[in-house]
Amino acid sequence: MSYEDLITLGIAFGLGLLVGMQREKSDNHMAGVRTFTLIAILGVISGFLTRDYNNPFILPVFGLCIAAMMLMANYIKIKKLDGADIGQTTEVAALLMFAVGAYLVLGSQLIGVLIGASLAILLYVKEHLHDFIDRLQEKDLSAIMTLAGISLIILPILPNKTFGPLDVLNPRNIWLMVTLIVGISVIGYFIYKFAGKKVGIIFNGILGGLISSTATTVSYARKTSDNKSISKLAVFVIITACAISFVRVLVEVGIVIPNSLSTIALPISVVILIIGLTSVALFYLINKKESEDEEMPEPENPAQFKSALIFGFLYAFILLAVAFTEQKFGSNALYIVSIISGLTDVDAITLSLSQLIKEGSLEATEGWKLILLAALSNMLFKGVMAIVLGAKQIVKWIVITFGITIVSGLLVMWLWPETWYF
Repeated sequence: MSYEDLITLGIAFGLGLLVGMQREKSDNHMAGVRTFTLIAILGVISGFLTRDYNNPFILPVFGLCIAAMMLMANYIKIKKLDGADIGQTTEVAALLMFAVGAYLVLGSQLIGVLIGASLAILLYVKEHLHDFIDRLQEKDLSAIMTLAGISLIILPILPNKTFGPLDVLNPRNIWLMVTLIVGISVIGYFIYKFAGKKVGIIFNGILGGLISSTATTVSYARKTSDNKSISKLAVFVIITACAISFVRVLVEVGIVIPNSLSTIALPISVVILIIGLTSVALFYLINKKESEDEEMPEPENPAQFKSALIFGFLYAFILLAVAFTEQKFGSNALYIVSIISGLTDVDAITLSLSQLIKEGSLEATEGWKLILLAALSNMLFKGVMAIVLGAKQIVKWIVITFGITIVSGLLVMWLWPETWYF
């Protein structure tokens, strides 16, 4: 037995203790901390025997023995107790811990540790999961199933090669971007479900930016038309949601082109800082009475299949437009495409430009300006919507806050030194 084998035994011992403590804490009488620890060690020993004697039958025999013991224990429990509660969680967990112990020897230790730790966490959060599931509405379940269908069924079967004019339309890549955007929105939506409706005006803005900054802008602008006294509060939530939408842009860039993130993140972070400072200043202008009892509007299902398809077509169209414009008119003409595309959807143009940077047909030092311009264009569009849909009292605050951000962003694009890139 080598030093690595001793380490493997130690890992199995620790994972068995971890899962066993959770089972014993839950007053489970089938198996506790000692039993789960022994099962994990038995899995390791079975793996050692299978490896050292090159015998593929040793491992399944031990696994069948554990299953037989579990069956016998449940049989005795049924015979001795009236109305015995026979579950399957502990039995499945015991078999999985045996398999994890064996896999630590015969497979990847990292995967074995991740599965063992995940099992302990899953068992621990059982009650919280049940509470969460009980709170799910029909549209919540629809969001989960739609995201699962988009990411686990449609995405894997799409071809991973380019088609069509300009050789830029890759079905799997396009649908991967759809999955990314829907996933981010669903995460924000379920944070809202966990946090509840009354999460405070700061979190209203943050969650609004995660789910949909455009929808948040429309919702809060309309609220001011019914209640003019919350004008500054509504503008604060809207500007905060816009700030989070800029952060969301950086997340998308980091996922698609992580190697270029440092070049793109710094100038855009300066703009985010300016929006943040503007939000903080506005927050201190809001009196306590205005900030009480404000609820975030109930968001729509963020994972509608129709919306996903529309975004996919929009992303593909912008990919073609960007590639065509760059080929025919050069990189400078992309500024017009960024402005127009940003008006409709900043995510699509951000991902399209990120794809060009990834392929090497656009420099990151130029790409961040196009991405920032699209985000500023989208912010201008939301500001106009807020002015049109909201009360007259918000016009001044929208012009001031949005004006500071847009002008600052344009100055960053114009004055950013070439020597400041990493």
